[in-house]
Amino acid sequence: MISRPVYVTPKGLIDLRDELHELKNMKRAELVERLHEAKVGSDWMDNCEYRLIEDELGFIGGRIQELEHMLAAAQVIKPDEDDNTVNLGDTAVIQANGDLEEYTIVGVAEAAPAEGLISNESPLGRALLNHQVGEQVLVEAPGGSFRVRIVAIRCGMAGLNQGTRA
Repeated sequence: MISRPVYVTPKGLIDLRDELHELKNMKRAELVERLHEAKVGSDWMDNCEYRLIEDELGFIGGRIQELEHMLAAAQVIKPDEDDNTVNLGDTAVIQANGDLEEYTIVGVAEAAPAEGLISNESPLGRALLNHQVGEQVLVEAPGGSFRVRIVAIRCGMAGLNQGTRA
């Protein structure tokens, strides 16, 4: 099976590893103990708590597999020194409808739009990649198309910023 790379920042790689460690070594063990207590404490065949814990264990098992897959396919985003175009890991300051907005382009595993981290596979992230300061970019989104203008670009991210280009 050929898998696509999972792009992550150095911090994102640490976060994925930490989450996997916590799920495997703490959360799963805690749930197994609670499952044992629920089984011993009553008629476990009719025990709602037992079933809920089983479901949570199943969810955690799936998340562990997902994290292991992401870590196996992880490709760390390295800060670039290209001072002309938006690249993966860069922060783009854009103007949309007169407002300035700032987004850092990361891989899917780290995307958190509320925190200004957008996926390279999102409509806006995909549209910004490989464009330069001053360019107007057409964003093809499910809700319709719109244009944004790139006002500035900051190389790298998470403490790796190398300055702003404008």
